[in-house]
Amino acid sequence: MNIILTGGTGLIGNAIARELSGRGHSIVLLSRSGKESDNPQIHTVQWDAENQGPWTEMIPSADAIINLAGESVGAGRWTKKQKQRIFQSRVNATNTLVRAIGAVTKKPAVLINASAVGYYGHVDEGDVIESNPPGKDFLAETTVAWETAARKAEQHGVRVVMIRTGFVIAANAPAFRKMILPFKLFAGGPFGSGNQWFPWIHIEDVVRGYLFAMETQSISGPVNLSSPNSIRVRELARELGKALHRPSILPAPALGLKILLGEMSDLLLKGQRVIPDALTKKGFIFRFPNLTEALEDVVSKGN
Repeated sequence: MNIILTGGTGLIGNAIARELSGRGHSIVLLSRSGKESDNPQIHTVQWDAENQGPWTEMIPSADAIINLAGESVGAGRWTKKQKQRIFQSRVNATNTLVRAIGAVTKKPAVLINASAVGYYGHVDEGDVIESNPPGKDFLAETTVAWETAARKAEQHGVRVVMIRTGFVIAANAPAFRKMILPFKLFAGGPFGSGNQWFPWIHIEDVVRGYLFAMETQSISGPVNLSSPNSIRVRELARELGKALHRPSILPAPALGLKILLGEMSDLLLKGQRVIPDALTKKGFIFRFPNLTEALEDVVSKGN
């Protein structure tokens, strides 16, 4: 297949690009820098995610578009300006892609658009599947607008899938490295009350989930991409301590996190028991459904 990929230099995008090229697909990577990849199956084209340009000439030959473009939610404290960057980088890039799709005669069969489990806001109890309503906090409002922009491609006859991803566990994931640092320093423990749910997923299952959604024509709309076994934060702390051979008894109080991180503390203090209902009903099987095995794999690769 010929696949257009945005956000391909990030954690998930880089892993997806490697897997796609390994399967023999040809990839056009839309990048702000325009720097060519060493991989002969990846052709880099410059774009600014805001305006139409020469990059739109790639769309008629694309079988699929995977859109991962967006400012990292963990890149810095959520000031008013940073929240605006997080919101606009996602929505504007998606709107730009959809406009480009609408302007060409031959359109891709599918748009796979990134999203996040933050769509649901904080849910204390109960299973959270794709039909659950959105939350009302900043992350929820951002993902709602992001998905709304992506779904406009349906008006052009394109199948649209929105991938609501949980916390990604990977040896080279910046957020994961930050999470395990206190444990390595013998200062790890649960954050907040420890009762909040923590939806997580191994990076290999992230990649497999994206490709499964791309290749399964009967999948459309929102898709939860999170392990079927969400856990509570206190269990997460125990598992991290066990995997790193460190104690996990020093809590990080919610008040301290709010003072330190501001509104960005929502990433740690809010959660949901996410169930990947749409994927499992279509026969997707997780390679790492349990956190113990996932952490053993990731920690061994990180050492």
